[in-house]
Formats: sequence, C-alpha cells, structure tokens
Amino acid sequence: MKIADIRGLTPDQLAETLINLKKEQFNLRFQAATGQVEKTHRVNEIRKDIARIKTVLRAKAAA
Repeated sequence: MKIADIRGLTPDQLAETLINLKKEQFNLRFQAATGQVEKTHRVNEIRKDIARIKTVLRAKAAA
C-alpha cells in the first residue's frame, strides 16, 4: 500500500484497514509457524503497512 493512498483515506477507513491487516498478519504468523506460508515476503509488507497506517492515524489525530 502506498503512503499517498493511505493519506487519502478517512480515519474510519484507516481503522478498518488496520483491523484487516492485523487479521492477515495473524493468519500469516500461524502459517509460518506450521511451515505453510508461500509468500514469505508478505509478512514484512503487512508489518510495514500497519506501521504506515498507524503513523498517518497518529498524525491526523494530532492535527
């Protein structure tokens, strides 16, 4: 997810996206633990997307 796309979302949309990414991260962690994960790079992508969303949410809350 690009930062420009994230900044264009409303805080409600950001919160919903954050929840969905956390669910996906949880599922990928289970797949990694059982050795079933196919796209190992996706774990890092999701982690970085979560950080981007949290950063934008915090900036919008401060403004």
